[in-house]
Amino acid sequence: MLKVWYNALTQDYLDLSMRPSSEVTARIVERPGRWMQPEDRDQLLADLRAIARHTLPGSDLDYGILTGDQDRLENSIVTILHDRKTGAPIAFNALAIMDVQLHARPAQVLHMGLVLVDPGVRSQGFSWVLYGLTCLVLFFRNQMRPLWLSNVTQVPAIVGMVTETFSNVFPSPQPDARRSFEHLLLAREIMAHHRHVFGVGGDAGFDEDRLIITNAYTGGSDNLKKSFEAAPKHRDERYNAFCKRELDFERGDDVLQLCQLSLDTARRFVLKDVPRSSLPAVVGALAFVALNRLILPMVHWMSADRRWGILRPNLVTGGHE
Repeated sequence: MLKVWYNALTQDYLDLSMRPSSEVTARIVERPGRWMQPEDRDQLLADLRAIARHTLPGSDLDYGILTGDQDRLENSIVTILHDRKTGAPIAFNALAIMDVQLHARPAQVLHMGLVLVDPGVRSQGFSWVLYGLTCLVLFFRNQMRPLWLSNVTQVPAIVGMVTETFSNVFPSPQPDARRSFEHLLLAREIMAHHRHVFGVGGDAGFDEDRLIITNAYTGGSDNLKKSFEAAPKHRDERYNAFCKRELDFERGDDVLQLCQLSLDTARRFVLKDVPRSSLPAVVGALAFVALNRLILPMVHWMSADRRWGILRPNLVTGGHE
């Protein structure tokens, strides 16, 4: 049985739980550092660290949200998967929210940050939940306006996944990939103000033409550095060849991919990547998000005889409050 839960106590931050399959439950939590009770926040961190210990045994991964830093907790969106039978945490994805300027106006980029999957459950088809589902929910929450996303990696499998999932992707080996002016502006903003988000030190270089970060593993992400042989490969050899050609793995280079989630991208994701058995849960989750962000505001606005926060703080009848 597929179920969806939605925290409707506040419209400010997302707290969405669902059963995307019969094996796992998924929870998407937005900015937990801003609203979660301390004991709930500590439990969330404990679950994330448990996954990290199983995924990278023996490593002291002092990186990203795993540090428990308050700023990271206040500016992250966490998707965590639990095994339905045991309740054990088995995988998570932590998106970082980066405030930037685009054409002299405030904008946001969602950084596809740390993703860890327990080795015992890999290759079980959870990538669509960890990557695409969260972005799809946020796209609906944003009233279906295009979202900018970033990805910093040296892993060919991830480069290919991002290229095939999202639109307007650069860099990528696709023949139509072009670096637009928006790509350049956002890349400059990210490298100037948000290196700490993906653990890149100030001594790392940046090639603006190719959007390649050189000597990237000196700012907290040291334990994530891989050789080309050890990096997971993509089934399409183009992405493997692209990474081998463009990146110096011995030095520790990364690509800074910038891409968008648009309506067409969302349609392709639902039709191509979401398993048919999981569609009811996905549709239910999107319906709750749409109800909260699209439908309820219209209903409230048309109820002229009831208060509605600061937009209608007082009722006026016959000239008297």
